[in-house]
Amino acid sequence: MRCHIGYVTVGVRDLERSVAFYRDVLGFALVFSEPAFHYARFDVGGFRFAIAASEVDHFTGGAPGNRHTGIGLTVADVNAAAEELMAKGVEFPMKPAQQPWGGYMGIFADPDGNLFYLDQEE
Repeated sequence: MRCHIGYVTVGVRDLERSVAFYRDVLGFALVFSEPAFHYARFDVGGFRFAIAASEVDHFTGGAPGNRHTGIGLTVADVNAAAEELMAKGVEFPMKPAQQPWGGYMGIFADPDGNLFYLDQEE
C-alpha cells in the first residue's frame, strides 16, 4: 500500500473568524463552509486544507489552537509576504531569517495561535 497526504485539518475556536483569516488574509480559496458542522475547507493549489471549530480539542481535552502545526506555506519572497501579512495584523513570533540548515523562513500565527512556517520557494 502506498499512501499520500490528502488533506490537513487545523483546529480553531471560531469558524467564522478563521474562515475570514484563511480566505481574506492568506488568500486561500474557500470551497465550502458548514457552520452546523463547525467545518470549512479550502483549496490551496490543488491541496485540501480544512479548519474544524470546537471549544474543546477532543484529543487533548484542552482548547484548540496554540499549536505548532508543522505546516509550511511557500512563497517566492518571504520578506515581501511577511510584510504584507504583518500589515494585515498577522503576528510573526519568528521573523523571516536565514536558517542554519540553509533555508530562509519565518513563523506566523493564525488568530488561534496555531503556528505555520512561511518558507521561501527553492
